[in-house]
Amino acid sequence: MRKRITTLVVVAMLVSTGLAGVAAAGQGTNAADAAVQFTGQTSGGSTVVVDEVTLPEGGFVTIHDATLGDGKTLESVRGTSQYLEAGTHQNVTIHLDDTLSEDATLFAMAHKDTNGDQSYSFVADGGSTDGPYTAGGDIVMQSADVTVSATVSMADGPVADDTVVVDRVELSEGGFVTVHDATVTEGAVFESIRGTSQYLSAGVHENVRITLEKPLTENTTLVPMAHMDTDDDQTYTFDTSEGENDGPYTADGSAVVDTAAVTLSDEATATFDAQASGGHRVVVDSVFLPEGGFVTIHDSSLSEGDVFDSVRGTSEYLAPGYHENVEVVLEKPMTEDGSLVAMPHMDTDGDMTYDFVDSEGSDDGPYTADGGAVVDAGNVTISASVAMADQPSDGHTVVVQDVDLAEGGFVTVHDSSLFAGATLDSVVGTSDYLEAGHHENVTITLDSTLRSTQTLVPMAHMDSNDDQTYSFVEDEGGADGPYVYDGGAVVDTARAQVGATVTFQAQETMGETVVVDSVTLSNGGFVTIHDGSLSEGAVFDSVRGTSEYLAPGTHEDVEITLDAPVQEDSTLIAMAHRDSNGDQTYTFVESDGANDGPYVAKGAVVSGASVTVTGETMTETTTTTAMDEQTTGMDESTTMMDDDSGSGEASSGGSPGFGIVAVALALVGTLALGVRRAS
Repeated sequence: MRKRITTLVVVAMLVSTGLAGVAAAGQGTNAADAAVQFTGQTSGGSTVVVDEVTLPEGGFVTIHDATLGDGKTLESVRGTSQYLEAGTHQNVTIHLDDTLSEDATLFAMAHKDTNGDQSYSFVADGGSTDGPYTAGGDIVMQSADVTVSATVSMADGPVADDTVVVDRVELSEGGFVTVHDATVTEGAVFESIRGTSQYLSAGVHENVRITLEKPLTENTTLVPMAHMDTDDDQTYTFDTSEGENDGPYTADGSAVVDTAAVTLSDEATATFDAQASGGHRVVVDSVFLPEGGFVTIHDSSLSEGDVFDSVRGTSEYLAPGYHENVEVVLEKPMTEDGSLVAMPHMDTDGDMTYDFVDSEGSDDGPYTADGGAVVDAGNVTISASVAMADQPSDGHTVVVQDVDLAEGGFVTVHDSSLFAGATLDSVVGTSDYLEAGHHENVTITLDSTLRSTQTLVPMAHMDSNDDQTYSFVEDEGGADGPYVYDGGAVVDTARAQVGATVTFQAQETMGETVVVDSVTLSNGGFVTIHDGSLSEGAVFDSVRGTSEYLAPGTHEDVEITLDAPVQEDSTLIAMAHRDSNGDQTYTFVESDGANDGPYVAKGAVVSGASVTVTGETMTETTTTTAMDEQTTGMDESTTMMDDDSGSGEASSGGSPGFGIVAVALALVGTLALGVRRAS
């Protein structure tokens, strides 16, 4: 406890006295010194970039906001990097857990990995672990002014005549990215417009494909420009309104733009590197299709003249231009190692359907160059593949998007302590048994709750003893080991963003209070109890009680006095709420949801439990419900409710109609998103 208090007091004191950061900003360093360089920049509000950080023993670089100067050491954390190895790292992009809505002074602070697990636990553990580096008695950090606006980037390279791809756009309030030609620099503001994107919501967007209304006729310089949606109609009217609406985002008095030297190309290309596969799915690294089409995978019998029989699978239709990491599911699976050939094909009949085989070659033939088909070959090793995307999580479940297994098995999720050598202890969850083949969107219930944003490592495992039960940990690695490729386990990495977690288990009560087993809040707030009327849309009337203000971190056995006591056995829902206005008073109901909305991870972060009034037999266990996908035109949300073990899977218990609770919670999740974007 002494260590925790010392850490918090030192940080707050140094910031308030203006002494913190001196080591990074003014003092010389040697190889053993931690240091941070963080300069002023423009951001779309979702990410910032730390120019350079040196961590002698490894660790993290964390972004704090200016409330750090008010002593709010934990509340000020806005985001942290993934684990960084010992040494110097440049241009470290940090995703902010809470987006910036206005210009701000931020602090980049070098943090240790004091417990050696390569997971940042400073906030979740109340400051007792992963504290900051110091030098000469000063916290190692540096401040920078961040202008909230937009960013845009587009690489040089080949393009189709009527389609281009903008690599990355980050918008603080939503809008568009418009592609101008170089005449915009000569004052042709409207005439230079070649095309614009569809409406883009606030946040980060990658590989934004734009159809050009004015096709290119020669190599040129293009100027992608980030535009606002000033009239909030999600329709780009900058040109038709003669600049009155939907003007550009600006920074330092100028429009937010990038430039790209593009080469007009009519030659297709493909890159297909050696890879592991379960035999049912491969990934083409890149393909350029001047007029759109497909990329088809042939086996080596192609070289023997089997033009049609060699086809193993083809991609979905691809728009004109450049594409990366194109997935192709093989209709004819591979059963042994071999060479495959990626071949770009045209869409000659314009129906966006691959008809090359069915038409016996009369439609959708291959792109050609120098008298032959454009191809690239790569060796495929039959083993497994796994792919997991960055995602928000409620701390109890994660989703692995793609798993391909040659002989069946499992996909196991490890935390980043795996990289520190904790092969068994790093396991945080595993899937049910998966048959041999390609599996999409595999939901994994975690054995232990994730309490902070961190890097996860999905790993493909065999079922070596053929019992369809994962026993890798139990047998200390003697059974169900990982699939391997090129001397290592088949893995991927992904960032799980955890803002809050709640665990609420079945219990007996006299009806006046309930106990929430555990709640972790990254930015502080409350945990609120709702009753089952939430299933009928009573978002506010369903509130039975809420906790006192809870500081950032983890809180165990939180007792909540119910404003309306429970009279009979029922299912209640514990929901994590923010303190959005910083007054440490819960005003979600009285503000009609404008303040103190729920933490969101694909939906409101909740946990449901059956509550038995004292004197009656407890017949139900904690209920977990997966929220139904919403189709009402609102934001898609998925809410996970924890079961008795915090597993996140649906149980057979629970009150009638409990699944409908999830629908109402989706509305709460949507409301919360709206409040955050507006703030």
